Amino acid sequence: MIYLKLIWEFIKIGAFAFGGGMATIPFLQDLAERTGWFTQEQLADMIAVSESTPGPIGINIATYAGFSAAGVLGSICATLSVVAPGIACILTIARLYDRFRTSGIAERTFYGLRPASAGLISAALYALALITLVNPGKAGLAFFNLKPLALAAVLFALTNLAKPIKGAHPVLLIAASAIIGVIARF
Repeated sequence: MIYLKLIWEFIKIGAFAFGGGMATIPFLQDLAERTGWFTQEQLADMIAVSESTPGPIGINIATYAGFSAAGVLGSICATLSVVAPGIACILTIARLYDRFRTSGIAERTFYGLRPASAGLISAALYALALITLVNPGKAGLAFFNLKPLALAAVLFALTNLAKPIKGAHPVLLIAASAIIGVIARF
């Protein structure tokens, strides 16, 4: 039964998360709260690992979330289900390409989806900032997670102010961040 629920949940996520993998995060947060398959902290870890590994973040997160919920078969169900709506949409558009190419309705529809996508990504950013940077329910200095805040400040300063690092390849920055995260036990 869990496999059918995984398939249904990830088909919904794949169908309504316009704007790429980051737009799936609010849906995954809701899924975590409703099902208990993974925690918000695990979701933050999924995002960090998915951002650091090759491949689309939405698919990587679906694979990880499916595995957390139901093992290898769960990861297969979640991964295939999250991509199924996109594949169906692309195949439909490809079949009707000539009609869509000149359609003002299709152009306006996709233009209208941009604010929704921006909203979903902004909601994901806000939720991740809360998970990573603050300790809700604590007061004073304990409210802030000082190690991640310090790392964020240092990385911001280095990538925006230090000339040698400013032009560094993103892969090097991701690898350095992963190493720092492991050493500092984030």
